[in-house]
Amino acid sequence: MKLATYQDGSRDGQLVVVSRDLSTAHYASGIATRLQQVLDDWNFLSPQLEDLYQTLNHGKARHAFAFEPRRCMAPLPRAYQWADGSAYINHVELVRAARKAEVPESFYTDPLMYQGGSDDFLGPTDDIVCASEDFGIDFEAEIAVITGDVGMGSTPEAALEGIRLVMLANDVSLRNLIPAELAKGFGFFQSKPATAFSPVACTTDELGAAWQGGRVHLNLESVWNGKRVGLTDAGAEMTFHFGQLIAHICKTRNVRAGSIVGSGTVSNKDWSRGYSCIAEKRAIETIESGAPKTEFMRYGDTIRIEMKGADGASLFGAIEQKVAPLQAS
Repeated sequence: MKLATYQDGSRDGQLVVVSRDLSTAHYASGIATRLQQVLDDWNFLSPQLEDLYQTLNHGKARHAFAFEPRRCMAPLPRAYQWADGSAYINHVELVRAARKAEVPESFYTDPLMYQGGSDDFLGPTDDIVCASEDFGIDFEAEIAVITGDVGMGSTPEAALEGIRLVMLANDVSLRNLIPAELAKGFGFFQSKPATAFSPVACTTDELGAAWQGGRVHLNLESVWNGKRVGLTDAGAEMTFHFGQLIAHICKTRNVRAGSIVGSGTVSNKDWSRGYSCIAEKRAIETIESGAPKTEFMRYGDTIRIEMKGADGASLFGAIEQKVAPLQAS
């Protein structure tokens, strides 16, 4: 099934069920008003939502209405946890190669991960607001999952069973702030502003054969200022699958329902597939010619991130954002 959250003037929005083709929707208020409620009581509430979903798909939902992505908040507008990995080791290799640094051997067996802010996510069409273009504004096209409860010490295989929903993410980075932050030895903070998510989150069965081994074997498209810059394969080169990423968190703690785990920038060794973040393009330019040529995003720039199924239809709807300056309050 496919779920979204409509704006209703509150922090957490109103849960809606969305048809498979993303054409219609239906409020889920007779079952649950917020997605977190469903995640907290998944086994009881999700079958009821599934029934409504099937009724909607068959055109028999009495109070259905046209689905409007611009009315969407993030599927889970604020979460108990947002942990983003770096599951595509090719991305790490490129960035390090550009600065002539070795990739530590442990990076191939132990995933990189940071914990970001989860109190203020962006909807799929919300502006990327930034106080200065000099911060080095970059998009990062990713896949993310929302979990149920996953216990401490869970294996990667067990952790996969805790995945409830899949969606897309734009994990915005402010590249020019990163070096000074990492030099402090405490990781990202100001360099990682609010993350945006796709209009719709899907259960894994909606992905069909594309969902294999905790990976989504489909292409992720990035369109920057109207030009496609990336059509990257999200499956084959994902070094750590989502079960491994969740198990990494579970080594020392429980993961609770409503946690979001990201894949990191989707990246391929075949450079002809393009890129899912500008930093990677700049790394390739540095490797090839000794210096980067592509600038980071400017005010007025747009980014569109989307994934289509084998039938060519959009699975999650598109993230469509514009970069905007911070307005004085």
